Amino acid sequence: MQALILGSSSPFRAELLGKLNLPFTTASPDIDETPHEGESPIALVERLAQLKAMAIAKHHPGALIIASDQVAVIDDHILGKPGDHLAATQQLKMASNKTVKFLTGLALYNAADGTMQSLVEPFDVTFRVLSDSHIERYLLAEQPYQCAGSFKSEGLGICLFERLHGDDPNTLIGLPLIQLTKMLNNVGLDVLISQPNRAKQ
Repeated sequence: MQALILGSSSPFRAELLGKLNLPFTTASPDIDETPHEGESPIALVERLAQLKAMAIAKHHPGALIIASDQVAVIDDHILGKPGDHLAATQQLKMASNKTVKFLTGLALYNAADGTMQSLVEPFDVTFRVLSDSHIERYLLAEQPYQCAGSFKSEGLGICLFERLHGDDPNTLIGLPLIQLTKMLNNVGLDVLISQPNRAKQ
């Protein structure tokens, strides 16, 4: 089987990929994530996912490389990673009682033949009405300053939500597994067929 590499330093994305029970390693891509002038959020996340995959491929020729990128969009405004407490507070105040669209770009690059598959998977999150005290307590508890939208849905962030809408809940954490399994199948890697044999009980 081709070497499978997840182009991400996120432990949450690694945990998601681990659900597929396939052997893989991780590598951190180093790319310029600056948006192009006039670039739409959809175009941005797909381009960055592709760039991340190709950056990893330079050091891993012959591998299958998975990469993703995510932004949150509210009122046509991109919410990036807040970076600090103040910016995270502002993001959550902006999201209070509104629906935020999360766009996750997913790319699978086959470095053996140079073929690229990519797409953008949307996921909508409607936030509860968030009081200042809820926002403050949440941010102090989880410090999600490197997370788009200023929350961790795999943790206490779930307490901020009114409802979720999308095809794949894994998308919210940053790795759309349903679409990924389709991409892997397209390059001849059937996730179920690739599972290790176990004795029948």
